[in-house]
Amino acid sequence: MVEEERSRREGGVVGSNVNSSSNNKHPNTTTTTTTTIDSIDERIIGILKDDSRKSYVEIAKAVGLSESAVRRRIKHLIDSGIIKRFTIELGMSNKTSAITLISVKPSVDTAKVSERLKALRGVEVVYEITGQYDIAAIISAQSIGEINRCIDDVRRIEGVDDTNTVIILRVVT
Repeated sequence: MVEEERSRREGGVVGSNVNSSSNNKHPNTTTTTTTTIDSIDERIIGILKDDSRKSYVEIAKAVGLSESAVRRRIKHLIDSGIIKRFTIELGMSNKTSAITLISVKPSVDTAKVSERLKALRGVEVVYEITGQYDIAAIISAQSIGEINRCIDDVRRIEGVDDTNTVIILRVVT
């Protein structure tokens, strides 16, 4: 127990539960892995959400661990799929954004249209919604012309019945 607590303080892998059986008599049974995170992992994730460029040293100071312990914890969070990627968010001054509402023909699966939308260049987020339209997509580009080209691509997707697009003038925070 003392060793486990020391490992926890030093940033060892904590809270990992692995359910597996090496003598599995059922070949079609899958092995599942469940990973849980503790409050320190949550603090590390919060710091990275605010600024994914923070150094291991800065994060270590903020959470009270060594740099190597933070490095191990972040590696574990990545390896277990809790952290999927580190990315940047461009400022609104660098792009134009639009909300495109999309109606899908009743004979077509909305999920299939959503998947095709996600693959289009410029489509940032796809929401399946209720109401007059079936899908709302956030489209971003460097110019209105690029947004128009993206909307033309949206209209070419099989199953798209109608679109209605509004340009975002400013974001109020």
